[in-house]
Amino acid sequence: MTQQTHRPVLVIDFGAQYAQLIARRVREARIYSEVVPHTASAEDIKAKNPAALILSGGPSSVYAEGAPSLDAGIFDLDIPVFGICYGFQAMTHALGGTVANTGNREYGRTDMTIDGGLLHEGFEQTHKVWMSHGDAVQAAPEGFTVTASTSQTPVAAFENPGRRLYGLQWHPEVLHSEHGQAALVNFLHKEAG
Repeated sequence: MTQQTHRPVLVIDFGAQYAQLIARRVREARIYSEVVPHTASAEDIKAKNPAALILSGGPSSVYAEGAPSLDAGIFDLDIPVFGICYGFQAMTHALGGTVANTGNREYGRTDMTIDGGLLHEGFEQTHKVWMSHGDAVQAAPEGFTVTASTSQTPVAAFENPGRRLYGLQWHPEVLHSEHGQAALVNFLHKEAG
């Protein structure tokens, strides 16, 4: 066995039930995962030598006082990172993109249109995903390509393969998202190896 198989996928917990469910989905893909708190520093993360990081969803707004944040240094560790819902917004916020409280809550099964991207490889252009958010990414950080949108969310997914950073506004870990597990597996196998 190579050392590679022992490197964990770390799920960074932003305070919702999502983190445990994401960790379970990673394990269903036959990959070891651990849940760690969002307060973990870039050094703490680096010390665990993870194969990849997944930033979980959470109930907060990135603009709320005391909202969970993360050490932006994790984006410079050259570890593949996958942000989901709140994790997607926290990544956007940390990297200089725009997250806005649009006043529209998008909740439930939603039609999403994809425009390429590694996470969506093999999916039909329009399919249903599960959304649960009040804030939405309005502009991706510099260097990112927008790869999906919905009628209410202009940036429903983005990626920057050069920096190994990916994100989804929707929840791939719930069964209501038609290709959720496939998007997670695309990230784990095609980017994180």
